[in-house]
Amino acid sequence: MTGDSTRSVHEAEPFDEHTGSLTTPIYETSTFGFARAGDVPVAVAGFGAKGYTYSRWENPTVVTLENKLAAFEHGGDGAAFSSGMAAISTSIFSFLNKGSHTLAIRDLYGGTFGLLNHLLPELGFSTDLVETTDFGALERGVRKNTSMVYIESPTNPTMKLVDIAKAAKLAHSNGAILLVDNTFASPINQNPFDLGADVVLHSATKYLNGHADLIAGAAVASKENTHKIKMMRRELGGTMDPLPAWLVLRGMKTMAIRVRQQNASAMALAEFLSTHRRVAAVHYPGLKSHPQHQLARKQMKGFGGMLSFEVKGTTKDTMKFTESVKVATLAASLGGVETLVSQPYNMTHAQMSAKDREKTGIPETLVRISVGIEDEEDLVGDFRQALAAV
Repeated sequence: MTGDSTRSVHEAEPFDEHTGSLTTPIYETSTFGFARAGDVPVAVAGFGAKGYTYSRWENPTVVTLENKLAAFEHGGDGAAFSSGMAAISTSIFSFLNKGSHTLAIRDLYGGTFGLLNHLLPELGFSTDLVETTDFGALERGVRKNTSMVYIESPTNPTMKLVDIAKAAKLAHSNGAILLVDNTFASPINQNPFDLGADVVLHSATKYLNGHADLIAGAAVASKENTHKIKMMRRELGGTMDPLPAWLVLRGMKTMAIRVRQQNASAMALAEFLSTHRRVAAVHYPGLKSHPQHQLARKQMKGFGGMLSFEVKGTTKDTMKFTESVKVATLAASLGGVETLVSQPYNMTHAQMSAKDREKTGIPETLVRISVGIEDEEDLVGDFRQALAAV
C-alpha cells in the first residue's frame, strides 16, 4: 500500500479472518487474565509481545493505533497518550538528564512554551528559547550539555518554518536528539523522520482524529526511543484509553481526504485574505509571499489547513470579526472538519506574557484559522461578510 487514502483506511488494520470484523475491536478492559502463571513475567516485560497485563501499560486497541501512527510517520513504534501535552511532556522528560540543557524555538504552542519556559527551569533544568527563523541563533544556542532540541514546523500560530533537516544535523552533531511537533502539518503533509527527526509529536485531537470529539496525543520514534517514552508513560500515567484510541483509528480512515480538502480551502482563503483591504498581513506557507515559501516546498508535501492573519484595526475590531463569522466558529483547537477562528492572545497563548507574545509576533489583532472541510466559496463568503462588519 502506497497511497495515503488507501493507507488511511487499511494501514495496520488487516481484515480479521477469525470474526470478519472490518474495524478494530475496542478492548475496554483495565486488566488481562492469565491461564499460566509462568506467562506473567513475559507479558510484563514484553510490551504486548506475548500478551497484555494492564491497560496503563499496553492495550490491544491502543497498540493498533500506535502501529498505524508509526507507519504513517515512518518511525519504528508509536506511543499514544491521553492528551497532546501528555505526549509532549512525557517525551521531553524521557530524555532529560540531571544537568542537561534543552534548546527550543520561541514560536511554540502555549502549553509547550509554559512547560519549557517555566516548569523545567523550576525543576532545575536549563532551557533556552531562540528566534525561530534565525538558524544562527539555534546554532549559537547549543551547549555541551544540550540533550535535546525542540521545534515546531509550521509554528503555532505564526506559521513560521524551521529547516528540519538542518535542525536534525545540528542536534546530532552535538549528541542531542531532535523532537518535532508535527501537529499543524499532519503526516499527510510532512514526515519529519524522513528529514532526520528523532521523535515526532502530535496532538491526536487535531488532524489525526479530525472530528473534535476527543482529547489525545501521540509520539513516534525508533523502537529504542519509543521504549524509553513508554517506560516514562508507565510512571507518569498519561496512557490513552481504548475508546479514544478506537475513535482516532476511525478518524484516521478519512485523514487523507480531509487534509487534501483543508489544504485546498486554506490556500483559497489565504489568497482571498491577502488582497482584502481590512487585512494587514497573511501568514500561510503556501503563499509565494511567505518568506519561507521555498522551504515549505522543499520539506512539505502540502501546505496545510492552518493559517493566520492580522486585522487592520484594533483588538476590538478583531473581536468583532471573530464574533461575526457564521460558517466558521469562534473556538479553540484545530484540525477538525469545522472551520474555527480564534485570537491566540486570549486563547491558545494566554499563558504567555504580553512581552513574550510581542517577541514571538503574536499581536492582539492576530486571528488563527483552522480550515475545515466546508465548501471554499462558503468560507470565502463568510470571511468577506465578517470583515465587512469590522
